[in-house]
Amino acid sequence: MTVQSSWYASELRRELGLCNRQWARGRAHAESYGNPPVIVYLPESGRHGNFFDPAYAAIVAQPEWMRRFDKIHAQGRALPMLESGRRWRELDSSMSSDALLMNVFCTPGVAESPAVRQALGVDGDDPPVFGWKARVPLKSRLFDRTEVDMRWGNLLVEAKLTESDFQIKTAAVVEAYRDFNVVFDRELLPRVELAATRQREATESPEDYSQEFEETGPDSGESASAERFAVPASASPSAAASKASSATGGEIAYAGYQLIRNVLAAHAHGCSFCVIHDERRPDLREAWFEVMAAVKSAEMRVRLKVLTWQELAVLIPEELQEFLDKKYGIVAPGRVASPVGDATEFA
Repeated sequence: MTVQSSWYASELRRELGLCNRQWARGRAHAESYGNPPVIVYLPESGRHGNFFDPAYAAIVAQPEWMRRFDKIHAQGRALPMLESGRRWRELDSSMSSDALLMNVFCTPGVAESPAVRQALGVDGDDPPVFGWKARVPLKSRLFDRTEVDMRWGNLLVEAKLTESDFQIKTAAVVEAYRDFNVVFDRELLPRVELAATRQREATESPEDYSQEFEETGPDSGESASAERFAVPASASPSAAASKASSATGGEIAYAGYQLIRNVLAAHAHGCSFCVIHDERRPDLREAWFEVMAAVKSAEMRVRLKVLTWQELAVLIPEELQEFLDKKYGIVAPGRVASPVGDATEFA
């Protein structure tokens, strides 16, 4: 599965690279070091090349959404330095699944669409919240506060594009969640044996690892009584995983960690949970089905969903569909994506 996932991910990166080689013409952008390069975009004159214009205008008008641009690109060293001194953001990357998510759901009319709401099973009038801190309970009475890509009413969403997988974490980390044994049959979850670790090389595609070592801790606005139940970085699953990375191999770990954690978040908060991925990534869909099959409760399983960007494209405005076609090669089922050239353009 790992080799297969790597192939699907690399093929999609290649296709997106070709799409963005054309899309970037006439827009402020740069290319990462490495072969093939990844295109990153810059804001200019109230626009941003990585975003659909109406979506970006809506983001700029919403301070809470705009704060997503505070997240610095995890592998800035793989990108050229800017004369302005501006640091690259993760949302600048043409490979960013978070940027794709915001392109769709920040576009005016999408979150208000009855068809979109029905497809995702969203109740209420709350706007989407990006980077929602889920506070997943641990057995220690602390909380893991790593982010869910989006919360929209009663729905949690994990967005995927070019990421290789859903991450792997040691059994000690995964089994530290309070409700793990309540929600999952551990014998049915996908498990792997960790190989001897090596230092991770710098990459121009940080989306693979952007959530792997997130810090956890108390929210700035929480009371002192709430603070004592928040996870300090030293006690978080991420910190435990960092320590585990020094192992020499032979340790059992769970595949699909992000899925397991988000199912537990949905269970704790009484929400549904949906994975939105590209139909060109059947490996991600298969990995999600493996985790869903390990959920004990039928009531919980019916709250778990999957949707492709292509299926979602049917329900969104025509201009946004054209943007997704040209920039991502994403088109509604039955349609043919616009031609993007061939790989020799990267030579």
